[in-house]
Amino acid sequence: MRPGPGPRPVVQVLRLGRLPYAAGLELQRRGVRRHLEARGEGRAEPRPPPPHALLLCEHEPVYTVGLRRGPYPQAEEARLRRLGAAFHRTERGGLVTFHGPGQLVCYPLLDLRALRLSLRAYVAELEETALGLCRRFEVQARRSPDTGVWVRDDKICAIGVHCGRFITSHGLALNCNMDLTWFDHIVPCGLEGKGVTSLSRELNRDVTVEEATGPFLEAFEEQFQCTLTFSEGGIS
Repeated sequence: MRPGPGPRPVVQVLRLGRLPYAAGLELQRRGVRRHLEARGEGRAEPRPPPPHALLLCEHEPVYTVGLRRGPYPQAEEARLRRLGAAFHRTERGGLVTFHGPGQLVCYPLLDLRALRLSLRAYVAELEETALGLCRRFEVQARRSPDTGVWVRDDKICAIGVHCGRFITSHGLALNCNMDLTWFDHIVPCGLEGKGVTSLSRELNRDVTVEEATGPFLEAFEEQFQCTLTFSEGGIS
C-alpha cells in the first residue's frame, strides 16, 4: 500500500477495447510524452502535469519480447509470425510472451516520483494488485522469486514494465479466458519447466475480460490507495 500523507492520487482509466499491439504502444508513447512535456522537457514550456492513467485493453494475437538476453533470433521471429500472430520487440523488461484476446492488459502511465514509489516497490504493488484480483475470485495465487503472479507453478499474470524519467509504461497481462495454446510455441518469460493458466481454467468456467475488469480496478484502487476516474476519450 502506498504510504504517505496528503490527498489520494487520481488515476484516469481508459478502456480501449481490443486493438493491435502497435496501437497500444503508440498510445503509451503519447501518454509518456505528455508527462515529459508538462515538465518542460524538450521545447515545451512547463505546465500542470497530466493525470496518472491506466490503459486497459485486449490485443490481437502478438508475441512480444523484452530487453533481456540481447537480440531475439530472426528465425524465431519468422516462425512465430507463421503461426498467425504479430511480433514486436519492446523496451519493457522480461523475455518473450504472448498477448491475445481473452487477456486483460493494463498499461499504467504513472509518475512514480509524484507517487513516492521506487521502481521495485511499484512492481511489487502491481503483483499485489493481481493477487487482490485473484482473491476476489477465490483463486489461490502467490508471488515467487520470478516476477508475476502464480497459481502453483503456472503463471496467471505476467508483469513487464518500463520506467524512464520516473514515468511508467508497459505493465501487466492477466489471463482470463484466452486460448493458452499460443504459449505452447515459446518458453514464456524464459522460464523452463513453468506453465501458464487462466482464471477460466482455475475456476472451470468462462471468466471474461469484462467480468475481471471491475474486480481488477477495485484491487488497483485499494492497493495504490488512489481514486479512479473514467474517461471515454483517448490520449491526444
